[in-house]
Amino acid sequence: MSHQPVAVGTGPLSPEDVLAVARDAAPVELTAEAVAAIGRARRVVDELGASETPTYGVSTGFGALATRHIPSDLRAQLQRSLVRSHAAGSGPEVEREVVRALMLLRLSTLATGHTGIRLETAQLLADLLGRGITPVVREYGSLGCSGDLAPLSHCALALMGEGEVRDADGVLMPAATALAAAGLAPVELAAKEGLALINGTDGMLGMLVLAIADLRRLLRTADVAAAMSVEAQLGTDRVFAPELQALRPHPGQALSAANLAACLRDSGVVASHRGPDCNRVQDAYSLRCSPQVHGAARDTVEHAATVAGRELASAVDNPVVLPEESRLESNGNFHGAPVAYVLDFLAIVAADVASISERRTDRFLDKARNHGLPPFLADDPGVDSGHMIAQYTQAAIVSELKRLAVPASVDSIPSSAMQEDHVSMGWSAARKLRRSVDGLTRVVAIEVLTAARALDLRVSTGSTTGVSPSPATGAVVRLLRESGIEGPGPDRHLSPEIEASVELVRSGAVLAAVEEVIGELQ
Repeated sequence: MSHQPVAVGTGPLSPEDVLAVARDAAPVELTAEAVAAIGRARRVVDELGASETPTYGVSTGFGALATRHIPSDLRAQLQRSLVRSHAAGSGPEVEREVVRALMLLRLSTLATGHTGIRLETAQLLADLLGRGITPVVREYGSLGCSGDLAPLSHCALALMGEGEVRDADGVLMPAATALAAAGLAPVELAAKEGLALINGTDGMLGMLVLAIADLRRLLRTADVAAAMSVEAQLGTDRVFAPELQALRPHPGQALSAANLAACLRDSGVVASHRGPDCNRVQDAYSLRCSPQVHGAARDTVEHAATVAGRELASAVDNPVVLPEESRLESNGNFHGAPVAYVLDFLAIVAADVASISERRTDRFLDKARNHGLPPFLADDPGVDSGHMIAQYTQAAIVSELKRLAVPASVDSIPSSAMQEDHVSMGWSAARKLRRSVDGLTRVVAIEVLTAARALDLRVSTGSTTGVSPSPATGAVVRLLRESGIEGPGPDRHLSPEIEASVELVRSGAVLAAVEEVIGELQ
């Protein structure tokens, strides 16, 4: 699949730009504005480097070693040493999409003309993205302050033709080999370039942008799952009426309730027990309060998106070049606190939305609470266990999500001989959020799987025999069945069905199935 290049340097990148490069392998190109801005900033660095007066980041050491003046003949070695020593990551490889997002966001800052990078160095970073060359970045190494130093250093190392990378086909090889195969030459970093390449919040920001996109889709899918559960548990849709939501005007709540109402519209199951004979006074909280929980989650995601938008418009480096005044200034903009806080907040969101989803699922399995369905939705209860252990899997994941909801950003371990004495741990917050998003995906997928089985049982047995589910929920049941997930019957190997449902949720197929029949959800 070919993609239009993403232009870097004509203003802030959009989240869609980040997704195109990170996930869809779109190439990038530096704009004329970026080329001019890079040139202006570089001239300032060259002038300061030629001065007798030491300038931090140009002619001095770094961090706690900033008091040493570095003579001009050692400055190239200074940059090499900086990148080599800081490329100290450990642990498993970070995902390709995260590294590509990190590289793009660093390039975006370089293109602002506030870092002092040379054009040829910035262009090589763009070329790596365009050729699909992805440096190997390790899980551990960033404290989320002074930028994501270790992850970015592994990327900078590749520009020097050192370290390991994966090519466009995912093959692991030395960076020098990959560059040569792509017709690219490594660069010898000049004054200030080492810092310019490694001093940013790009890793944690990239993971935030990816998580926001995933959570927006997941929260709409959670509305679908909740609607399926309300319907199959003979709940009422009256509590989702807009006039009730207006009494508490949180925007996310109104959107979620509207989605639930739309998904339940024209449901024969809901209509079958809507009359005066219904003895249900109130549904359980996990059904009735779904819009309040899902809506609060939505509002939190949008707050995080506001923070991400501000960060996408930022130029994060230290020291920073102010070309109009021909000077470099130290600053603290590399501190990851603004990003770290919302990353942690989103992990709380993921845990709680998963928690209410698991509670809705559990109600299906308890004969005392599922309103006439067989225990555990089993074909022959006692011989068969039905979805008993699917709920165990949900519970195990929810428990893990609660642990992941403990904030990383409240921790700080001093580093660099106490020069860097308060750090954000934003990278750690981002890494655990990725696990949280995956866990939420799995929990919602199990609810969809269980609710679909319950709907099939509901329309084939008992008081609702022969009635039809709503067009929206019926579309999800059909999707599962057409994807090879069988309907109710004797016990069978359940794990493959769970994994298939997870993929249908993760890919957006469940959401698409609904929107094809009732239009776009909010």
